[in-house]
Amino acid sequence: MRKMGWAILVLALTACGSGEAPPRPLTAEQSAMLSPSDPRLAELYRDSCKACHTVKDSLAPLTGDRSLWDARWAQGEDVLLAAAIQGKKGMPAGGQCFSCTPDDMKALIRFMAGREEKQ
Repeated sequence: MRKMGWAILVLALTACGSGEAPPRPLTAEQSAMLSPSDPRLAELYRDSCKACHTVKDSLAPLTGDRSLWDARWAQGEDVLLAAAIQGKKGMPAGGQCFSCTPDDMKALIRFMAGREEKQ
């Protein structure tokens, strides 16, 4: 019994030592305040992505909400890009961004997933 208690304590301390707090969900209002730092991407985001990715009822993961994006991100950027290009569930092909290049879509996915590259 004593060994089991130590094992539980070690597991608990190991989980605490990851150095990164688990992501906290964002509200739709917090999500709506976010915008890509690049002006061109900000315009593409505003015109194509924001309408769904800041509304919880749309079932799209909220922009910047790592609690919703981390599991998707773990699938890999190529999987996310393919889903964005082909469409998935309620998301139309290309995310209704008719002027987005694949590189634009990658950058927008990174931004929405909370992984925008700092400039």
